[in-house]
Amino acid sequence: MSPTAMSLTTTSRLPICRAQDVSSKHAAPPHKRAPPTPDAATTRRRLLQSAGLGLGLGLAAAKNPARARAETAAPPALAAPEDATSNRMSYSRFLDYLDAGAVRKVDIFENGTVAVVELDDPALASRTHRVRVQLPPGLPAELLRKLRDKGVDFAAHPVEPNPGLVLLDFLLNFGFPLLFVVALIWRSITMNNPPGAGGPNLPFGLGKSKAKFQMEPNTGITFDDVAGVDEAKQDFQEIVQFLRSPEKFAALGARIPRGVLLVGPPGTGKTLLAKAIAGEAGVPFFSLSGSEFIEMFVGVGASRVRDLFAKAKANAPCLVFIDEVDAVGRQRGTGIGGGNDEREQTLNQLLTEMDGFAGDSGVIVIAATNRPEILDAALLRPGRFDRQVSVALPDVRGREEILKVHAANKRLDADVSLAVVAMRTPGFSGADLANLMNEAAILAGRRGKDRITVKEIDDSIDRIVAGLEGTAMTDGKTKLLVAYHEIGHALCATLTPGHDEVQKVTLIPRGQARGLTWFLPGKEDPTLVSKQQIFARIVGGLGGRAAEEVIFGEAEVTTGGAGDLQQVTQVARQMVTAFGMSEIGPWSLVEPAAQSGDVVMRMLARNSMSERLAADIDAAVKGIVDRAYEVAKEHVRRNRAAIDSLVDVLMEKETLSGDEFRVILSEYVDIGKEQRETAARTELVTA
Repeated sequence: MSPTAMSLTTTSRLPICRAQDVSSKHAAPPHKRAPPTPDAATTRRRLLQSAGLGLGLGLAAAKNPARARAETAAPPALAAPEDATSNRMSYSRFLDYLDAGAVRKVDIFENGTVAVVELDDPALASRTHRVRVQLPPGLPAELLRKLRDKGVDFAAHPVEPNPGLVLLDFLLNFGFPLLFVVALIWRSITMNNPPGAGGPNLPFGLGKSKAKFQMEPNTGITFDDVAGVDEAKQDFQEIVQFLRSPEKFAALGARIPRGVLLVGPPGTGKTLLAKAIAGEAGVPFFSLSGSEFIEMFVGVGASRVRDLFAKAKANAPCLVFIDEVDAVGRQRGTGIGGGNDEREQTLNQLLTEMDGFAGDSGVIVIAATNRPEILDAALLRPGRFDRQVSVALPDVRGREEILKVHAANKRLDADVSLAVVAMRTPGFSGADLANLMNEAAILAGRRGKDRITVKEIDDSIDRIVAGLEGTAMTDGKTKLLVAYHEIGHALCATLTPGHDEVQKVTLIPRGQARGLTWFLPGKEDPTLVSKQQIFARIVGGLGGRAAEEVIFGEAEVTTGGAGDLQQVTQVARQMVTAFGMSEIGPWSLVEPAAQSGDVVMRMLARNSMSERLAADIDAAVKGIVDRAYEVAKEHVRRNRAAIDSLVDVLMEKETLSGDEFRVILSEYVDIGKEQRETAARTELVTA
């Protein structure tokens, strides 16, 4: 084989690095090395050839020995691996060179991930090549052991930090966020405390009042839109007159009330009254909720109170309306934090602003709550809240007036009587009545009618009281049981003196009830309820259970009367413990704190009742319920034929009106005579 052919064959196995590329970068060596003797070079070249290394470079150099002797092989100074060489070598090929003893020096960079390797030229000892090798992660210990065994000079070079990059990294991580926070705090402080405002100085606007301010209130509501609370309207009309013409009252030595507290159940129109006085008075109006004073940071609520009254005094005379004042005005000493409680500090500041050393400020505070029993006594005294206006549930006349207000923009059928609707809705608040008329209008629109009829109003009342209408029951034992149960309610209530009249009996399920019996109160809502009336309600409530037991037997009694039993037991216990209507006597056997609406007050209530007295109460309650149950069962036994006839009609029609019920019942029994006999049997005839 010729030397040229051998050179071409062996050159195909050369590594990636090339001698001419490296020599172009490393041209001027500082010293020269003596070339080896021809015998030594030949022996080393044969050794490397057997290892499969690049001989082409050696052969090419052997053709021009003069040029090889003239070149130098001294390495340049160490630099970054990217600058040291542009040639790359795989890690496996590097291990082959290391095993063959062709590695002179290894410089490790970038935390042991990159190495710059100096390789000896196989042909010319004066020629050194540098290559870049990507090392496995973690710098294998096996590689270090090989380097020591081969006597290779190796060194690790730490990463030299770049000052510019370090400074930029610090600014990105700390400098700019810190600058942003400082600028935000400075901006919030300057906005929250403008020059001359004298307000709080807390960051992020925490101490700033969240009250909605209207210089000229335009609520769209006047006293004409408020009905059913004539007494409360009269009190507010006096305040409006005082604001409009204060000189007339000042001439008589009168001063305007500093505060008015609205007390009443939810939905009775307390907020509506505040809107009405804002629309009528024509003075600046601030409105907010009591919960808007409270924050998790102590002192924020007091700061907001100061800010609110500072703004109010600047716009005096004005009105400040605080809804749900019990959120901030709860009795002090009941909180967990004691005197340092945030709510108590807010209340202390409110007390100072309403009646402190500042004197009359021309600010009238109107507050609303449905839990006046938990308010602090210092807040309720004259000088702070001079008036307490009770906004109770409307009576039948008030409900009729409220219905007229809410029906003004609705198209009612000529058969609709708002007076009858008012009689059917005892205990409804103004909000309930507004919802009733709205539900009736929605039902009329869904059914494709152009007017609201009695049917829509009745269905709306049933929906509000009992829930959505369910799927009608199919004929069977369950439907028959429910029919006898509801007829038992209606019969026992009708034949017991003192009970309200039956309005209708229905088998249409609503909510959790499979059937319902509705009663219609009298023309006047009774403010006082007699013992006879309460006992009659207990008898009517037990009528369904009595009908099941008498007609189907004790073994067939169902769970349908669970709600009735709960209500009956509660009413009977009230007769004994609250109303004094039992053989125990006219005692009040319930602690006032135990009846409080506040959970904390109920938990702290002391039970002063002895075990014997508690046993006497249970016995008295059981006696009332047992006697009423016997009366109900006697009604069912004496009028079995009437019950069967009424059940047949109810099974067919599914809904029986009160008039139809009384007509069918009158065919079998004299209702008035039966009531008198029942009263005589129970010894409950009233004078």
